[in-house]
Amino acid sequence: MKGQVFKIHSDFHYVKSADSADVFECKVREVLKKQKEKVLVGDFVQCADINNDRKTAVIEKILPRKNFLTRPSVANVEQAIIISSIKEPDLNFEQLNRYISFAKYYKIKTKLCFNKNDLSEDDSVIEKIFQIYEPLGFEIVFTSALEHFGIEDFVELLGSKITVICGNSGVGKSSLINSICPDLKIKTKEVSEKTSRGVHTTRHCEIIEIKHGRKPIKIIDTPGFSNLKFDFLMPNDVDEMFDEIKKYKSGCKFKDCLHIQEEGCNVLENIDEIDLSRYQSYLSFVQEAQEFKEKTKMQGTKKETSQKQTLNKNVAKISTKNREVSRSTFRQNIYKDLDV
Repeated sequence: MKGQVFKIHSDFHYVKSADSADVFECKVREVLKKQKEKVLVGDFVQCADINNDRKTAVIEKILPRKNFLTRPSVANVEQAIIISSIKEPDLNFEQLNRYISFAKYYKIKTKLCFNKNDLSEDDSVIEKIFQIYEPLGFEIVFTSALEHFGIEDFVELLGSKITVICGNSGVGKSSLINSICPDLKIKTKEVSEKTSRGVHTTRHCEIIEIKHGRKPIKIIDTPGFSNLKFDFLMPNDVDEMFDEIKKYKSGCKFKDCLHIQEEGCNVLENIDEIDLSRYQSYLSFVQEAQEFKEKTKMQGTKKETSQKQTLNKNVAKISTKNREVSRSTFRQNIYKDLDV
């Protein structure tokens, strides 16, 4: 049986069959766990209905992925919509740039939604958003889930593609989904008055299917999070996530230019063409990447793999410490001791 994982809760994976409307509550085969193959929401998987009850099954294989994200942990998405709030909590441009850069790193098309438009009394913020992100080719909508403003624009942004919704806690992701389909009644909470930050309400990733008019919509709702760091790539790769910086880098004097204070840096010579908040975000990400580079120097780069390739298949590799000695090897060792 083949199907798609639409929800993961605790140690259970819920799979919708590709051949029918059946939903299976699944566990993961131990061999996949040993191979450290993590099953994600959105994964297409091969399962076995071990009890023949059309209710429970076991996941035996993860089928090839079109793409994936590590945060949120989802696979096979067609686009990402990053939701930010204008107020409560205030718009954080660096955090927004983090989400954009992560999606770009994983080659996922990104669109932008700015919610809680009803709370904004300062048009300069909206003007700045258009000034920065429209020239970069982003589709942008403004919404208010509370006043049901811009909801049809948001639906148009979703289209018929499988969309992962991401953003900080409290920006109104669940409220926007409720605005499209009130029957879902997804739990929401107010922003904390004490910290001015959102409160976690969504606890797990889940593919939600919505019928809005004649248009079927698939949304992957995700928990809010903000702890994204560029501690997994080299400093020279960070500019690939910024198109406005990347277009000037070929004119730099040195190939390994980080566009910070180097001589003959073409990016710095055109710094007036780059928005200050975007450049400051770039500098923050480079610093995190430099810290990662130093860490890898100290720790070394050699890694012990937990898999081996047999007949063009990756299988779990049993540790030599735990491998039992075969009978023939055991006898040979005895003969050696006896000098036979």
